[in-house]
Amino acid sequence: MTQRKGIIRDLTTGSVPKTLISFALPLFLSGLLQMVYNMVDMIVVGRFVGTEGLSAVSIGGEVLMLITFVAMGFSNAGQILISRYVGENRKDLIGEMVGTLFTLLMSLAVVIMIVFLFTYRGIIHWLNTPEEIWEYTRQYSITCVYGVVFIYGYNLVSAILRGMGDSKHPFMFIAIASVINAVLDVAFVGGLGMGPQGAALATVIGQAVSFLFAIRLLYRNREQIHFDFRPAHFRIYGTVIRPLLALGIPMVLQSAAITFSMLFVNSYVNTYGTVAVAVTGIARKLENMIGVVSQSISSAGGAMVSQALGAGKTERVPKVVGHALWIVAIPSAIFALITGFKPEWLFGLFSSDPAVLAMAITYIPVAMVQYLGCTLRPASFALINGSGNSRLNLLVALLDGLFCRIGLSLLLGVTLGMGIREFWYGNALSGLVPFLIGSGYLLSGKWKKRASDKSAQPESGTAPKDAAAH
Repeated sequence: MTQRKGIIRDLTTGSVPKTLISFALPLFLSGLLQMVYNMVDMIVVGRFVGTEGLSAVSIGGEVLMLITFVAMGFSNAGQILISRYVGENRKDLIGEMVGTLFTLLMSLAVVIMIVFLFTYRGIIHWLNTPEEIWEYTRQYSITCVYGVVFIYGYNLVSAILRGMGDSKHPFMFIAIASVINAVLDVAFVGGLGMGPQGAALATVIGQAVSFLFAIRLLYRNREQIHFDFRPAHFRIYGTVIRPLLALGIPMVLQSAAITFSMLFVNSYVNTYGTVAVAVTGIARKLENMIGVVSQSISSAGGAMVSQALGAGKTERVPKVVGHALWIVAIPSAIFALITGFKPEWLFGLFSSDPAVLAMAITYIPVAMVQYLGCTLRPASFALINGSGNSRLNLLVALLDGLFCRIGLSLLLGVTLGMGIREFWYGNALSGLVPFLIGSGYLLSGKWKKRASDKSAQPESGTAPKDAAAH
């Protein structure tokens, strides 16, 4: 039976599929709620402002991706390392990682916010934003960037909790943000007529409240996380910064490559006009529905793999990978059927514009390729990320983001002049790359070398301790 002690959960015992599903379920619900409140932005803006507002939110969301990939990369790296330290019972390193993550990510959030405020006009122009929605896009983007500290803060706190095996509290926090966002969306956009800017403000306020609740939980459990929240302990610890950077930088580069390549492709899509922008934005939201399942299994599987390797239980790793595949395959198949047979209903949730609905039908075959990638990717990422293989992460980033997504899109959409659908296909096909790399890594057995050897010196270069240094 899986053992629980407060917010720390042992993921190395008990049934693998049961543990995987029970840990992933709150992550799935968290992602679902986050996706829903992002969709609420588009639905409310689409209904009250129209296609122009909808397109502005779509491009504004792309800008937000551009400023959050750093948080995603280092948070995911921190989660994997905390899971490893939990498996190794390195309590001192857990506390030092918490202090380092807070100091690093909150500092980066401030720097990125300042840089963006001086460069946002160039970024919006680079995305080929249609002139008629330029001001809406500017308002949405600027409002979101003022809340980047809360976005980074929520990501790092959630990573800390997930690394310790706690996936329920992040779900509770995102539920709070979702309710606040939905209520404020209607109030700001519908009631006060604030347009896309109101939708962005609702998102920022929801994230801020969620972050404050998360901080409160960590402070109340400060003994378990081995971090006392004293100002002197919010600093970079030499014992953990090296492994964090060694794993985090490739994961940031991976996020950056995928994010920039998607934005690069979308900059071409945006030249096809407001209707194309709206369809692409809606399609991404729909793809994110199955992507939520994919991401939750990937994150849960990565934590399980990391703890298993930390505890030296290598026999659990292939089981985690295998079960991750079939768990995601079931909802993917169901969603593919819904998309194939009820596309007008799905796209009609966001827009009643006949031109948008007509173009949406042409996206259905592309969506099927996207769903296939969402099915195959999580098992591979669970293994690659959970084993802490930074080089393989970088390889995935280069092949997926740069060579495949940009290369295929330019080849099909520009060189061969096949139009907007081929830009969509180039983006979708690149999502199969992680599966190909991860499958080879699994079969090679090289991940076994990353299992913790209790007689060996830890990567940080310090001897194991039983108590926190704080």
